[in-house]
Amino acid sequence: MDLRLNKLKESLQSAVEGMSSEQLRWHPPGKWCAVELLEHLYLTYTGTIKGFERVVSQGKPLASRASMAQRALTLVVVGFGYMPAGRKAPAMVVPKGLPPETVRNEIGAKIVAMDAIIGQCEARFGRRVPLLDHPILGPLRAPQWRKLHLVHGQHHLKQLLRLRERTTRQMD
Repeated sequence: MDLRLNKLKESLQSAVEGMSSEQLRWHPPGKWCAVELLEHLYLTYTGTIKGFERVVSQGKPLASRASMAQRALTLVVVGFGYMPAGRKAPAMVVPKGLPPETVRNEIGAKIVAMDAIIGQCEARFGRRVPLLDHPILGPLRAPQWRKLHLVHGQHHLKQLLRLRERTTRQMD
């Protein structure tokens, strides 16, 4: 498993460890709560897995040609490791109300499964080949997919840690 994704997995699990149901559901006005942040990440991982399953089943990369805007965004997010704040999540990864226990208990396994299927496609088609389109960034290679999920996960990990701190202060 990719070491950075493994560290992210552990950090996400640690960030919500011991939080009560009340803490997990608290949110500032207009923002997501901890459970919704985890569900959003969970949905991005399951979406990536499904996309790479299509690559496997069709036996070929399913990437298109990148536009200039997609190249620029990929440079910012994947190249510089910067996740711009304030973007609306695509509809397919907006929290839908999955059971908190499911999300909390399975998010680590989804990261492992996602890394495994990315690795399977990388071994088959190479690390320099764009494999699959991201809905915003466009075509990405296997290492870019991993880095994207790392940057995105770290972005939301910071939010989770802030929520944990705020709810802990409020509950004291």
